[in-house]
Amino acid sequence: MTEGPGSNGPGQRELLDRLRINRDEEDDEDNGGRWLVYTLVTVCAVLAVGALFVFWPRGAEPEVAAPDATATSDASLSAVSPSGSAASGGVLSASGYVTARRLATVSAEITGRVLEVFVEEGMAVKAGQVLARLDPSLARIDVDSAVAGVRTARGAVSAAENDVAEADRVLARIRGINSDFASKAENTRTEAAAKGAAARLVQARGNLSSAEQSLMRARTILDKHEIRAPFAGVVTTKDAQPGEIVSPSAAGGGFTRTGICTIVDMNSLEVEVEVNESFISRIKPEQKASATLDAYPEWEIPASVVAIIPTANRDKATVKVRVALGTRDPRILPEMAAKVLFYDDAKAAAVPAPAPAPQGSTK
Repeated sequence: MTEGPGSNGPGQRELLDRLRINRDEEDDEDNGGRWLVYTLVTVCAVLAVGALFVFWPRGAEPEVAAPDATATSDASLSAVSPSGSAASGGVLSASGYVTARRLATVSAEITGRVLEVFVEEGMAVKAGQVLARLDPSLARIDVDSAVAGVRTARGAVSAAENDVAEADRVLARIRGINSDFASKAENTRTEAAAKGAAARLVQARGNLSSAEQSLMRARTILDKHEIRAPFAGVVTTKDAQPGEIVSPSAAGGGFTRTGICTIVDMNSLEVEVEVNESFISRIKPEQKASATLDAYPEWEIPASVVAIIPTANRDKATVKVRVALGTRDPRILPEMAAKVLFYDDAKAAAVPAPAPAPQGSTK
């Protein structure tokens, strides 16, 4: 049974209004939730940025501010000794290599085939010692031929001397005869014969001298088939083997050598370093220094400045400095890397004594 329009209960329209969904209220509620999400996201982003700023690693940034030019130069000049203690009086450190002021690639003065090689790498040689020998077959033939030429020339000189003596005797006899028995023409012929004999003697003596020079040349060339050491030193490289062809200059082809071996005078070893031209004013000849080899970092070698090369490298902006080593030791080898610490002359007396040589050295 339904209620009429005049009843006190709710009507159909009111019931329908109650069942209808209000879209405006839902939109208001959705907008409020959306703004809440935006706010939370913004707060999280700010917190994340703050955490990154606080905890981000700073290894790539310098720990201190860059100093001015004066502080930079002073810092670059400070040095530490290989043992780790501060080097007293050090004004500059530089790196370089051990070099030899006296070394030679020994070669033959003539072209020839190597017959024997008497050296090996690491062998100590004396000045004038035979290092190798070339095939001397042709040179010996030339010497023998020159010897025969000298003998022939000496025979010609002896014959000319006899002719001169005979011509002089004839001339003396003619001149001693009375003019009634010796005509003037005969006297003239005798004088001409004597002069001709004397001229032939001069020629024979000249030929003898030329033959002796030829013999000397042939013997010198024969001696050149023995390659000798120009000075005492140590063989560092062996460049030729028996059977190869050597020549004083490249003659073309892959079988021609231009050297027998390389000799280094170990007493001429020194360190050559390159110093920035901005600091070269701190270096002067005979300045005290110490050198340290990379192979023996605990071994300090006393040194001193030999010379400053009077030219600069335009590309590197450096100047070469030669440093003499105060110690001769077989462990110091050419082309070894080394570091040199230069001392201030005013504090050179306070420089600590060099560290002892490493144990197990070979003398």
